[in-house]
Amino acid sequence: MHRKAVALAGLLSAALFSQHAAAQGLFWGNSYEARQPQYAAYGGQAGYGAYAAPQYGAYGAQAHYGSPNQVYDEEYRPQASPIPRQLVSFDTRYAPGTIVISTEERRLYYVTSRGEAIQYAVGVGRPGFEWSGTKTVSLKREWPDWRPPAEMIRRRPDLPRYMPGGPDNPLGARAMYLGGTLYRIHGSNEPETIGQAVSSGCIRMTNEDVVDLYNRVRLGTKVVVLR
Repeated sequence: MHRKAVALAGLLSAALFSQHAAAQGLFWGNSYEARQPQYAAYGGQAGYGAYAAPQYGAYGAQAHYGSPNQVYDEEYRPQASPIPRQLVSFDTRYAPGTIVISTEERRLYYVTSRGEAIQYAVGVGRPGFEWSGTKTVSLKREWPDWRPPAEMIRRRPDLPRYMPGGPDNPLGARAMYLGGTLYRIHGSNEPETIGQAVSSGCIRMTNEDVVDLYNRVRLGTKVVVLR
């Protein structure tokens, strides 16, 4: 009788522990993605594949954006890009700190040292809206608001005249304004357009990539746009 009582107590203890452990995610079958579905949905490790570990640490991926508009940063999750940023060899003519955008390649390069740059995938101007030249970053904004220019409203009278900053804003999490133009390097709430030619001349990035670039760039940074 005594042995049966001990065995029964052991079974009850095991059952209680299993229930508690499952709730806390201690078993292998209860993965991080299962406990945090939004992580997998926005392309966590599963989305980045082989690029998940050392590369993103090296190039400054942010666990959160840390902007003054903290409410957006807490609600927002990074967008998975099918084309992750990477360190590449680059033209030695460009000085460190320069941004070079290749419209043909649909890539942006941030030069880190002579002969090296971080390469980002970008969206560029659609046919008829391509441009080239050398500009400078004249303004930086976190979660910028959006006022479509008059030229855009003439083409699209259905557009709103003003949209406050936030996750639904087409300028995304960050914007770097190019002095003397209507163009910006900015985030996007349409990550599927990255690598495409669909904009009215602005340079689009995923929100995660634009935050990474924004944190590196200073006012006055030289921006070279190539056709």
